[in-house]
Amino acid sequence: MPAESPGFFAWFVGMAVLYAGLIVAMIFADLKYALAMETFSFGGLGQALAGLWVEVAKPEILFSIRLTLITCTLSALLSVFFAIPIAYLLARHRFPLRSVFDALLDIPIVLPPLVIGLSLLILFHQVNVFGDTIESWCERIFGTGVTFRVPAVVLAQFTVACAFAIRAVKATMDQIDPRPEQVALTLGCTRAGAFWMVLLPQCWRGVLTGGTLAWARALGEFGPILVFAGATRGRTEVLSTSVFLEINIGNLRGAVAVSLLMIVLAIAVILIIRSAGSRSVRAMEEGRGR
Repeated sequence: MPAESPGFFAWFVGMAVLYAGLIVAMIFADLKYALAMETFSFGGLGQALAGLWVEVAKPEILFSIRLTLITCTLSALLSVFFAIPIAYLLARHRFPLRSVFDALLDIPIVLPPLVIGLSLLILFHQVNVFGDTIESWCERIFGTGVTFRVPAVVLAQFTVACAFAIRAVKATMDQIDPRPEQVALTLGCTRAGAFWMVLLPQCWRGVLTGGTLAWARALGEFGPILVFAGATRGRTEVLSTSVFLEINIGNLRGAVAVSLLMIVLAIAVILIIRSAGSRSVRAMEEGRGR
């Protein structure tokens, strides 16, 4: 029988409770400030919620909500589109400088967000391609530039979110046995056919998790958007920059109301990720049991 270590266990539990308590305390503080209720009553709660709705239902915030949902969805779809082939290369192939390439993909995760936004801004306005800047080429080809417009919001979100999607999809592919793909190849299937018909159907939950994680990361992106796309009301304003703008005009309650909306969206996304992840683990265990 192993020796019991109550002090050791209590230490670990204590740290877990402290950190979880900090998160709960922050959310509770936001709620208390936003509701502005000294004592609980259903009538007072209704009035407080109505006040929050007034803040969220302002035209500029409604525009921000719509733009956030559109840009986060586009960023997540782009992230998955890039994450699947990149994760496949890393999970199933060995090639020169693979470790360098793998480390390169983590740069958007570890870099300060403002640096990413500044780098994108410099890339589009200071780097010449065939005698002109990328921004100028975009204006010629598409009739409009990228920076300080909606495409800049999507690109700023995608630059960071894609790195998280790649890690999620790769982790799933790493756990899938490659032998079924090898058997398919010996039976005359092409490598592309083995990917589409054997591997991809097994890792769809990982792809869903990667896309959801990318959506959540795009939702919380602020630094790159502020530098590369700006925070112009009615033009490039998303929920994260709405909080910034509301604070700047001194409307702290409006900023808290938008923050609570983002918290609700984040919790919903986390629940989706957890659900997809647990189902994926159960499916893999059932497949091994067979």
